[in-house]
This record gives sequence, structure tokens and C-alpha cells, in this order.
Amino acid sequence: MRSPSPARRILLLCGLALVAAQFAPPIADQVLTLTREFGVSWCGLGGPRAPDADASFLCEQVFRRPSVVTGPVLFLVLAGLLAMCVPAARWCLRPVRDLVPVIANVGPQNLGHRLRPGAGRDELALLGRAIDDMMDRIAVGYEAQRRFAADASHELRTPLAVQRTLIEVGMARARTEDQLELLTAQLLETNERNERLIEGLLVLAESDRGLLSRTPLRLDLIAEEVLDAHRARAAEAGITITSTLRPRLVLGEQVLLERLVSNLVQNAVTYNRPDGTIDVQVGDDPALIVTNTGDDVPVDAVSALFEPFRRLSGARIHQGGGAGLGLSIARSITRAHDGVIAASSTGHDGLRVQVSFPEAAGPA
Repeated sequence: MRSPSPARRILLLCGLALVAAQFAPPIADQVLTLTREFGVSWCGLGGPRAPDADASFLCEQVFRRPSVVTGPVLFLVLAGLLAMCVPAARWCLRPVRDLVPVIANVGPQNLGHRLRPGAGRDELALLGRAIDDMMDRIAVGYEAQRRFAADASHELRTPLAVQRTLIEVGMARARTEDQLELLTAQLLETNERNERLIEGLLVLAESDRGLLSRTPLRLDLIAEEVLDAHRARAAEAGITITSTLRPRLVLGEQVLLERLVSNLVQNAVTYNRPDGTIDVQVGDDPALIVTNTGDDVPVDAVSALFEPFRRLSGARIHQGGGAGLGLSIARSITRAHDGVIAASSTGHDGLRVQVSFPEAAGPA
């Protein structure tokens, strides 16, 4: 059986106090009557008459001023009531205190533990559900960090092993100039991949930390600069870039917004097909839309694209490979700007990524 909530316990105590208050006047009258009878008997008076001149001062005060006795009695009663308030308060808060050991036992090894308070509407049920929801978010974040650390270790271990192998091969015996040049080029390519991976990890950590400052920025101008920087690479791959850029203000950081647009455009170029297209739109809502042609993306695989080191299998324009952090960084930057990013399949080939930001007021 579930114990009553603190509010119900306090309500019960208030009800008992109101009931007890109904008996206060009769009890006070009884105390006064007993005081007078006690005073008459103790002072040796034969009836309810005033003490004479021979009576002691105390007897006279007891008879004429009953508060001499009732005052200490009432003080003792109030002291008793105050003493009862301590266990009463503890009794009212006992359900909350019972939650302490349960919550204190939660740790990294048992993040699946939940209070499961039920469907009640009292304070304890609301608190329990809020704690369970918080634990769900913590468990998801903890699992994501654990998986991220494992994936990052794997991604770093592979190129480091390749570098070690190339160095050992180069040191095994004397090499010709052409062989040394080939080994050097392979080492350089592997090292560049490590640099991209580490840079991506740093940007991801920086965007997860949040924004230190916010200034009104023209997202359309940022997108225009990014597109100009990628047109040459897209042209080499036979990809046509089209754009519709309308003025749009966003409160944020210049570097992170540039990285957001750059990652989306670079991803659209990398996962495309020869003679494909990329369309970039900037407007009110969504603030940014990047659509590309390419392999069709299964619906159940779209959400996984935003996870670190997740890549869609299939042909790629750039066979050198990225770090697998492009869309993860884009999602983190979007969240840092209080925005929402979503991806969807175009229905035939390619991917559509749209980003929404809160409205920003400022000079256009």
C-alpha cells in the first residue's frame, strides 16, 4: 500500500488541530474551575469566598488572579505542542526522506534503476516521474559518451596502426627513392586523417559546451562564403551547386555557424554522385536547407547519421574518407544555438537536411 503524500499528511494534521481546537474552550474553563477549587481547598477556605487578611499572599493571588496557575499550565501545554511538532514534521516529510537512500544508490553501474511512482497526481508522484525522466536523459547521455569514447578509440587506433606499419616497413631495409616517396605520401595521408579526426573532436567538444557569446549574424552571407569555398571541389566532381539565399539573422558565433554550413555542404559533396546536384536554401523557417543527390537513404538509417563515426555505406566522391563527425558536429552546433536539425530522405535519391533557429531581432 502506498503511503500518503506529504501534502495529505499535513492536511491530516491540520484537520486534527482544528478538531482539537474545538475542545480548547471547555478545557480552559475546566482548568479555571479546578484552579479556584484547588485554591479554596489549599488556602483552607470553606467556600467560594475571598480570602481574609490572614490568608497568605499566594492564596490571595490564586483566588483573585487565576492566571497565576493557568499561565504555567498553558506554557506547559504550548511547550508540549511544540515538542510534538518535531515528530509531526518528520512524519509529514517521511515519504521524501524515504527517497534519499533510493536515489543515493544510483550510480554508473545501475543507471537503469527507476522509482516508478505510478500514475498519481500528488507531489511524490510528480517528483518521482521527474526523477525517472532525468535518469532516462542521464542514461542516454552516459551511454552516448561511452559509445563515443569507444568509437573514438577505434577510429584513432586504426590510422595509428597503419602509421606504425608504414614506419616498420620503411625501417626494415633500404628503400629506393620512389619507395620512400610512396611511404612518405601514405604517412602524410594517414596523419592528415588523424588531424581531421582530432580537429572534429575538439569542435564537437567546444559546441557541446555551449556558446560563450551571441551576436546577430547573417546566415545567408555565411552560406554564400561557404558555397564559394566549395564550388571548385564540387566542379571537379561534376556536381552542380544551386542556392536561394534570403536574408536571415541568427544569434550565435560566427566560427561555429560557418562550421555548421561547411559540414553540411561538405557532406553533400562527399555523399553524392557524378553529375549530381546540391541545393542550398536560407530563409525564415527552416533557416537552412541542404539537399543533395546520391544514394537513397533508408528511413531507419536517417537518425543514425547524426551519431559520431556513423557513415552511410555506398560509393563516395571523396574516397579518402572523413572522420565521421560531420553531421554530429552539425547537430551539436545547432543545439548550442537553441536550434533543431533534422534529416529526411528525398524519396528517390539523396538526403535533405534542414536546420531551424529561433527568430533573431537586429539590423539586417
